[in-house]
Amino acid sequence: MELMEAIRGRRAVRAFLLRPVANNMLGKLVDAAIQAPSAVNSQPWEFTVIRNAALLDSISAASKAHMLATLKDDAGPHGFREHLSNPDFHIFYHAPALVLISASSGDWAVEDATLAAENLMLAAHAEGLATCWIGFAQRWLGTEEGRRIVDLSPGTIPVAPIIVGYPKEPAPPVPRKPATIHWLD
Repeated sequence: MELMEAIRGRRAVRAFLLRPVANNMLGKLVDAAIQAPSAVNSQPWEFTVIRNAALLDSISAASKAHMLATLKDDAGPHGFREHLSNPDFHIFYHAPALVLISASSGDWAVEDATLAAENLMLAAHAEGLATCWIGFAQRWLGTEEGRRIVDLSPGTIPVAPIIVGYPKEPAPPVPRKPATIHWLD
């Protein structure tokens, strides 16, 4: 797949086949992630790969409860509270794998992990896999309990919880707004 085809075709997917993603494929995605640039070449990332469905269910439930407990009353127009209150809503959409990208805390940890995340998502798309960054999980994974359950190293912060799996169907194109460009010649 050509680079621009991958960039234009990658979508956030929330419906997956039950087919597991092989460890060697997940390793290949992590290898793509670590090719990302990082500030002063610090390469501060750490990857936690979870394929255990019961553990993913547990993290989903804990993350939903945490979000509901900390969500402000005016939290956005997206119906977050309704989704999170639904006992059937699984924040990982029953994807077969979660790759949590964390980084050593530092001035550019979030940026470094985010660059790695984009590489991982583009590589997954190129391999016929689908991904979605699950923001609902981030805050709980940063709690003491969340950090313990996913065995985060001391001094690291969870940045990008990305689900990975085989899509149930191709994701349709999403219209893009034209770029706002300020040319300063």
